[in-house]
Amino acid sequence: MLKMKRIYEGVTEGDGCRILVDRLWPRGISKEKAQLDYWEKEIAPTNDLRKAFHSEQIDYETFKARYLEELKQNEAVPSFIELLRREQAKGDVTLLFGAKNEMENQVTVLMEWLQDKL
Repeated sequence: MLKMKRIYEGVTEGDGCRILVDRLWPRGISKEKAQLDYWEKEIAPTNDLRKAFHSEQIDYETFKARYLEELKQNEAVPSFIELLRREQAKGDVTLLFGAKNEMENQVTVLMEWLQDKL
């Protein structure tokens, strides 16, 4: 099963493979506390897109459309999909993010996009 979770919620046994999908390391989280299996920052939105969204220069729908376009052109996508397939064959996979808004962030877009890919 593919899940998503804020990295600040802490580690649980049900997380399975833990993959951080933020471009920046989350504030206040040590590498030991994060207990990551992978940090796939290349799959995250570009810095320009991330900054535009966080500074509210663009709304969520615009962010979502632009991020989906980035994913179409992102060279890291095939290896990321392969990683997810490999890890899902072993068990649960949790995509981790640092955003405060749990409903409108890059991982909600990524999870929706992955439904067609996995």
